[in-house]
Amino acid sequence: MEKPVLLLTNDDGIDAPGLLTLKQELDRFARVEVYAPEKNWSAASRTMTFHKPLRITEVVLPDERIGHTTSGSPTDCVALALLGTLRESKPALVISGINAGLNVGQDISYSGTVAAAMEGVRNGVPTIAVSQHVSPERADGTDYAAAARFTAKLALFLLRRPVLPRGTLLNVNVPTIPEGADPQVILTRQGGEAHNNYLVRGLDPRGRAYYWIAGDRLEDDLPQQPNTDTWAVAQGNISVTPIHLDMTDTALLAQLQDLPDFPLCADPA
Repeated sequence: MEKPVLLLTNDDGIDAPGLLTLKQELDRFARVEVYAPEKNWSAASRTMTFHKPLRITEVVLPDERIGHTTSGSPTDCVALALLGTLRESKPALVISGINAGLNVGQDISYSGTVAAAMEGVRNGVPTIAVSQHVSPERADGTDYAAAARFTAKLALFLLRRPVLPRGTLLNVNVPTIPEGADPQVILTRQGGEAHNNYLVRGLDPRGRAYYWIAGDRLEDDLPQQPNTDTWAVAQGNISVTPIHLDMTDTALLAQLQDLPDFPLCADPA
């Protein structure tokens, strides 16, 4: 039986350990085509390159298989593959990850990982974005094996039961899972603010001012939002959130439509 073709990408770059760990797990049942950026594009959101040409380079991955790296963003990677450089017209699934760090709450609008998944959905392909919590003190030694195994199970489920409606992806977030732990898988909604951003000011060696946007996770607030992605991960569980590309606020739309005096064509006072 011919293996399904999966398109694998990320926003951490072609050398990211989460990408390789996930690829090796998916290789068990699929032919995995890797299109990943040549550098880290974290927080790139849906950056897409229209102002210059892009390059695709074949590379030998650490498992000695062939992958593709591009000069573009995560969104560019998926677009390049689906617009004609992939041998197949369309893969069975697009999977973006495993990202080093969570993509939860309102922060998903920044995420290059989720953005790459959105490009898959935009092209009509069922898509998963997957991210894992990374402890700052253990960033280089993060074990992505549990997240990879869960993602493979989810991919197999979607291959057997194509339940995702057009325009919807699954955003998966995995906590740090201690050895022997058995986390639940919780279907969640998107949470609220996940980081407290602030500005760091300084002077460079030439006395010129510079500014650095930084942020701290709002760990203490996350458990107070039941049934959200932030809450589930804070409880040590795996969060799976359906994300739709249609960002219309349907409740407000209906409310405005019921207002006869809504100023659709009002003259300024």
